[in-house]
Amino acid sequence: MKIKEILKEQKVHISFEVFPPKTDANYSSVLDATRKIAALRPAFISVTYGAGGGTSKNTVSIASQIRDDFGVTSLAHLTCVSSTKEEVRQVIGQLKEKGIENILALRGDLPKDGEYPIPNHYRYACELIEDIKSQGDFCIGAACYPEGHVDAEHKKDDIRYLKHKVDCGVDFLTTQMFFDNSILYNFLYRIREQGITLPVLPGIMPVTNGKQMKRICALSGTALPERFRSIIDCFGDHPRAMQQAGIAYATDQIIDLIANGIRHIHIYSMNKPEVAEAIMTNLSAIIES
Repeated sequence: MKIKEILKEQKVHISFEVFPPKTDANYSSVLDATRKIAALRPAFISVTYGAGGGTSKNTVSIASQIRDDFGVTSLAHLTCVSSTKEEVRQVIGQLKEKGIENILALRGDLPKDGEYPIPNHYRYACELIEDIKSQGDFCIGAACYPEGHVDAEHKKDDIRYLKHKVDCGVDFLTTQMFFDNSILYNFLYRIREQGITLPVLPGIMPVTNGKQMKRICALSGTALPERFRSIIDCFGDHPRAMQQAGIAYATDQIIDLIANGIRHIHIYSMNKPEVAEAIMTNLSAIIES
């Protein structure tokens, strides 16, 4: 099923994200975690493309199994940075062959070393979106950044670039993670003013490892509210406590979003079915109301 059709339904939708294994040896463990997340019956499960594109074959395989074996709609990520145009077209062909209807088109993180873009690579996500549109009847998602893209000097420029990306053929948007809901509400107001009316799925990350946050925030430009910093400072060195606190904080964010009319929420579950299950348990009556 195409995600744009799911998002037309007037009810709360929760979706999750998984990432494929870096090596084939870990495939079964990732698939087992994905199976457990799928058992929670989310609206869909997205599958990342992997650093450097090296896991692209597993992205297609896992996305296919989510749909065919687990009975859940799947969303396959596709990035510009990690592959040549020909390699991307091959992956699009594989997705089409497997009957995967949904693609999240991303630029991806720029390499730390080396020239970008190199010949025969896409420079921007909008180029990838146009190519996907030309190769099949896909439902296409794209990323957006409530706090502004890390490479954009001004937020107004970032929204202008986003409008261009949307006009290239995007069906829905998923946000970068954020930890202060007021940032999202302000972002939605600003993009609606500029004529961007597509469904926007807030991306929520339950933080279960405080030590990872510095790197994550450096890559994404995400700011941490003082309230959340206090949680990491207090519980960051205690894994079980940090996981419980991170789940509670994410749940609180989601409840506030739903209470303010947001109906579609994407959770960066990081291959952790226990985290996904805890959040769904916390929201069980709220989702049904």
